[in-house]
Amino acid sequence: MTLSYIWLGFFLVSFGLACIQWLTTGDTMIFKTIVDGIFKSAGDSVDLSFKLIGVMTLFLGFMNIGEKAGAIRFLSRIVGPFFGRLFPEVPKNHPAMGHMMMNFSANLLGLDNAATPFGLKAMQSLQELNPEKERASNAQIMFLVLHASGLTLIPVSIIAMRAAVNPPAANPTDIFIPCMIATFTATVAALTIVSIRQRISLLQPVILGWVLGISALIAALIWYLTSLGSGGIETFSSVLSNGLIMLIFLAFLLGGMYRKVNVFEAFVEGAKGGFDVAIRIIPYLVAMLVAISVLRNSGAFTFLTEGLSSLFSAMGMRTDFVSALPTALMKPLSGSGARAMMVDTMTRFGADSFPGRLSAIFQGSSDTTFYVIAVYFGSVSIRNTRYAIPSMLLADLVGILTAIAVAYLFFGSTLS
Repeated sequence: MTLSYIWLGFFLVSFGLACIQWLTTGDTMIFKTIVDGIFKSAGDSVDLSFKLIGVMTLFLGFMNIGEKAGAIRFLSRIVGPFFGRLFPEVPKNHPAMGHMMMNFSANLLGLDNAATPFGLKAMQSLQELNPEKERASNAQIMFLVLHASGLTLIPVSIIAMRAAVNPPAANPTDIFIPCMIATFTATVAALTIVSIRQRISLLQPVILGWVLGISALIAALIWYLTSLGSGGIETFSSVLSNGLIMLIFLAFLLGGMYRKVNVFEAFVEGAKGGFDVAIRIIPYLVAMLVAISVLRNSGAFTFLTEGLSSLFSAMGMRTDFVSALPTALMKPLSGSGARAMMVDTMTRFGADSFPGRLSAIFQGSSDTTFYVIAVYFGSVSIRNTRYAIPSMLLADLVGILTAIAVAYLFFGSTLS
């Protein structure tokens, strides 16, 4: 019911704000703007779903080869000791372990096209173990909350945007470490929030060892990447990301040949599911993106940011960060909307201004929570999401607060 209340709330708040603008400012076009946005978002939702068909078909085909070759179970055995404690409901060496690991790895490297198919496959695997098919299981909630925390090593698209705006940032990569700190903190918060709710002790030696090991690996990569320039980071990311995708495909194919799998037939068999998944999520995607469009076009974010600015000023707090808040508020709702907010902030204030840099950190600190809810739960027809949405939004809040703190730490000297 949580999602139902939020969805209804979007429409009620938007209609109320539209009426206020009509009555106070005489803006007779506000309702047309909202309605036009509704129809556009409905069309965009279907377009997005159809664009997923090709990607889903490709990756699910190769995933099926990997499963028949035993690669997924091999990966499951590697991460089994760690995931077995975070996902106690999932049997040892179950393929879902490998699917989740591939999703997290793709997210870490910023491989969005690969992360979504891997993630949807993980949800399907977890749904097979779910005794209540319309109610999210503990394992599904843990997986999605961690996924939505958006842990990404290299924010390539953000760096590229900072280099592309006019005038461009003097050093487009200077937000790299703040972004990494913010998204890593949000991920740790997500893990902690769900673990407390599911009564999973994070002090178990295996969990501590894996978390510290991953942290050390990320720290080492950050240390190496900071020695590269903007072009070097983009080149490294491109080679690593695209090379890894090719390596995965090649490993699956060679493994399939070694196991005497008919790789072509296996690919076609797995690929057939791509169309079904993409079509299944259309109603959920339309419902969520239409509600988000209504909220955005009603001027809700303008009202909220102006109200927060007045509140913080009255409390005697600094308000330098308020100009960047639209990006943070939009990110859980729409990735493209948040990207547009970030570009607008950098254009208005400058890419190297405090709001410009903070908006970039916001963009890199989390994932699009409500899109994740609509697509991933929709793909397996989950209606009762339980505490997934509050957990995701709380992790998002931790990411936002951390982003503000590190922005002041790294770039506070630019303020007068």
